[in-house]
Amino acid sequence: MKKLFLLVAIISVTVVGYSQNGTEAKALLDEVAQKVEGYNNMYIEFNHKLDNNDADVHQETKGNVTLKGDFYHLNYMGTEQIFDGKKLYLIIHEDEEVIIQNPGDNEEETLTPSKMFSFYKNGYTYKMGDLKNIKGVKIQYVQLMPIDSNSEITSVLVGIDVKTKHIYNIIEKGTNNTITTLTVNSFRVNENISDQIFTFDKAKYATQKKYTISETN
Repeated sequence: MKKLFLLVAIISVTVVGYSQNGTEAKALLDEVAQKVEGYNNMYIEFNHKLDNNDADVHQETKGNVTLKGDFYHLNYMGTEQIFDGKKLYLIIHEDEEVIIQNPGDNEEETLTPSKMFSFYKNGYTYKMGDLKNIKGVKIQYVQLMPIDSNSEITSVLVGIDVKTKHIYNIIEKGTNNTITTLTVNSFRVNENISDQIFTFDKAKYATQKKYTISETN
C-alpha cells in the first residue's frame, strides 16, 4: 500500500515560484493545467520506475488511471483505488480485501490522482530546467526544490511536451539516493466512458468474489 500512496504523491506534486525564471515556469505549468481542465475525462497509462544504486534496488511497474472531475479509478500493482466523489474504495486483490474510507476533514490537503495537475500551489520553489529532445519530441523540464529543509525529497523534475502541453514524465530524487520516475506512456482524453467505472459494486465483491469488506470512519 505504501507504494500505491507513493505513486499518488509523485503524481500530485505541488509547486510555487518567485523569480522571473520561476514566473516563466509557472506560466508553463498554468498552461498545462488550463488545458487538462478543459477535458471531460482523461485516461493515462504510465510506467513507474524506482532505482537505488546504493541498495541495488531496481523496480519497474505499469499502471493506469481514469479521471473525470474529482472522480478517479486507479490500477497499480494489483490494487484498485476508486473514488466516487464521496467514498474511497481500496481493492486489494492479493489479500482479497476491500477497504472503504471517507475522504476526511483534511480532504483539501490529501494528495489524490484527481489533483495530479494542480502542481503549482505550495511546497516548492521552481525554475525552468533543460529543454531536451527525447525520441524526436521536445520536452521542457521544470525543476522543483522543496522549501522544507527536512523534506525526504531533494528535487523533482517535471517534463512537459512542448507541442501538446501534456506531462511527459516526473523524476523525483530522494535524500536516500532513490530516483523515482513516472513516465506517461499513453494519454487519451474525452473518451466515451461509463460513469460505472467510478462506482463500487459491493455485491460483486461481497457475494461473487467473497472479499472481506471493511469500512473506516
